[in-house]
Amino acid sequence: MTASKKIYFASDQHFGAPSPEESKVREEKFVRWLDQIKHDAAVLFLLGDLFDFWFEYKTVVPKGFIRVLGKLAELRDSGIPIHFFVGNHDLWMQDYFEKELNIPVYHKPKEFTFHNKTFFIAHGDGLGPGDKGYKRMKKVFTHPISKWFFRWLHPDLGVSLAQYLSVKNKLISGAEDVVFLGEDKEWLVQYAKQELQAKHRDYFVFGHRHLPMDLALGQNSRCVNLGDWITYFTYGVFDGEKMEILPFEEP
Repeated sequence: MTASKKIYFASDQHFGAPSPEESKVREEKFVRWLDQIKHDAAVLFLLGDLFDFWFEYKTVVPKGFIRVLGKLAELRDSGIPIHFFVGNHDLWMQDYFEKELNIPVYHKPKEFTFHNKTFFIAHGDGLGPGDKGYKRMKKVFTHPISKWFFRWLHPDLGVSLAQYLSVKNKLISGAEDVVFLGEDKEWLVQYAKQELQAKHRDYFVFGHRHLPMDLALGQNSRCVNLGDWITYFTYGVFDGEKMEILPFEEP
């Protein structure tokens, strides 16, 4: 990573919701952001929920998203490394990104080091105390048998049903996602503090909450939540010395 290059982070675009027409406007805005950062990006991290629903059949993926997929392919082909962490909406992602875009996909948190700064990166769903109902549900959804049964649904039925349930159950940005609950009730903050006791990391970077946050965790460590591309249109950027959350501003 050279001095003029930066590391970018973005999360929770939820493309496809609440409708393809409304999603297209946000998708085009995100593509403009990708165009803006490609000139100085050393690495791009996507922290999940890029799609509001994603399922990879053996030979089929959900229709749409051609603009953002094409732009990611362009950035990757230009030599910019891209890393993708699955979220709770695209947890059924398998190897499509790896085979078609040469983008590695992670299903668990992972650490990276840049300029002697350690980054603990994850989408954030299912981490920390509480939310036991979701944790049980995630185990069911990601179980091979569950995926096998869903794969036998015709894509027209399976994708439509999943998209309907995703929007219906307010899994995009409910009211709870945009209200700061306090450090003692923010599960990801509690999780980061627990992890910090075992090993120092300079930055814990998450998505999932939809609320932009940058909180100090004791000495020389921060917990960062990237916000979303539904309400805030925010992203994270690390310039080699510090990380900050910024709103996307059109040129």
